[in-house]
Amino acid sequence: MKDSKEAFKKLSNEERVNLVKSQKKKSEYQLTMLSVIGILGFLILWQCAVLAGWLPSRYVPMPTEVVKLFAVKMTDPNPDGAVLGIHILASLQVALTGFFLALIIGIPLGLFMGWFRAFDQFMRPVFEILRPIPPVSWIPLTIIWMGIGLKAKAFIVFFSAFVPCVINSYTGIKQTSQVLINVAKTCGASNFTIFYKIGIPSSMTMTFAGVRVALGNAWATLVAAEMLAASAGLGYMILQGRQFARADIIILGIVVIGMIGVLFTSVLGAVEKRVLGWKK
Repeated sequence: MKDSKEAFKKLSNEERVNLVKSQKKKSEYQLTMLSVIGILGFLILWQCAVLAGWLPSRYVPMPTEVVKLFAVKMTDPNPDGAVLGIHILASLQVALTGFFLALIIGIPLGLFMGWFRAFDQFMRPVFEILRPIPPVSWIPLTIIWMGIGLKAKAFIVFFSAFVPCVINSYTGIKQTSQVLINVAKTCGASNFTIFYKIGIPSSMTMTFAGVRVALGNAWATLVAAEMLAASAGLGYMILQGRQFARADIIILGIVVIGMIGVLFTSVLGAVEKRVLGWKK
């Protein structure tokens, strides 16, 4: 142990940085492999449980059957009327429309509420009334207001993603260091300048945490949103699987939603890392 410490001290700064980077990459690779092994282990146990009869194959199809169905649904519209690609595109349109609207409206609203007291006093009562209402309870009114098209479904998704965006951006900017605010005031900065250059950057960690929650909520609400007389979408495919008593279609829809969610989470993580790179 002492020899390794002494050897590390003898290295140049550049060599030390390279060594630390290589060790970090090795650690990340090991953690990634553990995740892959965990997923493969779960799938193997699932397969074995069905083959052994511990799980009824009628209600719980094997992973290999789900993979086969995935390949078939890429070109076969039966029994739900559309191929898998159409379902994915329809769901992405609904989920992303509502999600991005929630970001565009919810994050600035939370930041302004957290920074400007008068605006907070004006908006908070309305927000506190709307916040506890479950997104699915808006479905009847949404049908009356907007019909059963994309707007109606996107509104349901929007409402589920809107609340965490507001709450987290509000909490994040409230945690801005008072020392930094006082220093900026001493230097003659205006309140809006402090808000823009200190408050917003300070709130980004909590804001991104809210965006992650909002993304999960958007996908979780997707099935309910696509209950509005949809003719395509992953939620619609799941509902059709229930009607046809096809557990394999239901599980395929669930798995695809999960995979797309993981993909979006990875993209969001990369964006967060880039935006918050200054915090390193």
